[in-house]
Amino acid sequence: MTAKVLVAYGSTNGSTAQIAEAVAAVLRKEGCTAEALPAAAVVRLTDYDAVVVGGGLYAGRWHRDARRFLRRHGTALAGRPLYVFSSGPLDPSASERDIPPVPGLRRAMDRLNARGHATFGGCLEEGAKGRIARMIVRNGKGGDFRDFGRIEEWAAQVAEEVAGKQD
Repeated sequence: MTAKVLVAYGSTNGSTAQIAEAVAAVLRKEGCTAEALPAAAVVRLTDYDAVVVGGGLYAGRWHRDARRFLRRHGTALAGRPLYVFSSGPLDPSASERDIPPVPGLRRAMDRLNARGHATFGGCLEEGAKGRIARMIVRNGKGGDFRDFGRIEEWAAQVAEEVAGKQD
């Protein structure tokens, strides 16, 4: 049986959404059925064997839609393999070392028995939404720090674990 995986995400400027799409593409390439959806648009999880949830980091907090997703679907998530990713550092640090989840996310992951977490670099470029985001870009602190090779490696590991649960 092919595992069906939901990749839900909370994203303000689209960077985390692009990471979620890349994760879903790798899951499909590795033999899973996968789709990426905005976390706020997900109504139920009954059709999914496993879930990946991603959220952008903003001032040390995970994206609101991703946090709400974990709360709203907590009961259903507790019975499925759950993997989590964060995106956000606007520097190369996420490619250089493992960055743990922020404390609020760590508590949610513990409560839901999440099986894995990764932090990926973020992307904030011209045209970003929000006053603070625009100020960061204007001050030259933006850029694209996503490492799609690392994202794809992580997604392949998730696919291997999820497929292993289906045998």
